Amino acid sequence: MAVRILAAATCLTLLAALSLALLHSPAAAQTSAAQGWPNRPVTMVVTYVAGGTTDIIGRIIGTRLSEILKQQVVIENIGGAGGMTGAARVAKATPDGYQFVLGNVGTHAQNQTLYRNPLYNAMIEFAPVGLLVDLPMLMVARTDLPANDLKEFIAYAKVHQAKMQYASAGTGAPTHLACALLNVAMGVNITHVPYRGSALALQDMIAGRIDYHCLNASAAIPHLEGKTAKAITMTTKERSGTFPAIPTAHEQGLKDFVAENWLAFFFPKGTPPEIVRRLNEAAIEAMTTPAVAAQLKKNGADIVTPERRTPEYLQKFVASEIDKWAGPIKAAGLSGG
Repeated sequence: MAVRILAAATCLTLLAALSLALLHSPAAAQTSAAQGWPNRPVTMVVTYVAGGTTDIIGRIIGTRLSEILKQQVVIENIGGAGGMTGAARVAKATPDGYQFVLGNVGTHAQNQTLYRNPLYNAMIEFAPVGLLVDLPMLMVARTDLPANDLKEFIAYAKVHQAKMQYASAGTGAPTHLACALLNVAMGVNITHVPYRGSALALQDMIAGRIDYHCLNASAAIPHLEGKTAKAITMTTKERSGTFPAIPTAHEQGLKDFVAENWLAFFFPKGTPPEIVRRLNEAAIEAMTTPAVAAQLKKNGADIVTPERRTPEYLQKFVASEIDKWAGPIKAAGLSGG
């Protein structure tokens, strides 16, 4: 009888020890952390300087996210390397849910081909959260440039290309790739001048020091309305709802030319699925809040349709975007930097 009692006691002790070990295992600790997330402020890394389109949209969504998550979403601007510096910071961060990046076509698609040794592998070093908005892009020029549409611009550029300059928000940024590929399609070779953000680039263009700039449509709105810049062409597949009167490059003779941007949230790889799902749900709630949706539309951002908002969709979408941009970038001789 005593032997049986001892054996039973031993089993109970072993079970208790096993339960304690499981409780303190990495998986259990991760699950516990996920259940309480977030219990402190969360950082959203924006990969460009303050004041640009990405920053503005990040702050619009971030303000509402803070209310939904009941913790402050802190915006941290980390520019450099076409957005890769900030994205790399997140890729290497602890995957605990307290740091995520607002990525775009440049940080998670174009730079994978543009650079010989990108700072990260966009397909395997991030946990995709969800696609947020599409950002129509367009090409604008200084008001005194003697061209008012793409046909006139191409004719002018072919004669004066040696003296012309175009601006971007930084080497490798979507604004750089859009104009660089447009130049190839037009058959011209024009000097690129990178800036730390589109706001600075626009200032120099308005002052007449730069000839043209390809940028997110939202950033151009006040300048077109104030007539301090003029639109030459949309670089989207179809005309923009924000600028329905501006024809696309395709319509103006550059058949099938498309250069579009988008924004999405990404956590570091290894972030607990529960946290990924929670941020996905909160992001969807934030951007579909009527007041937020109105602000996004005012800033030229188109909220993606419901079927495009899942982490699974974003994973496949990034892969397709990398493939889509690889060909044009290589064909234009822009890869290998």
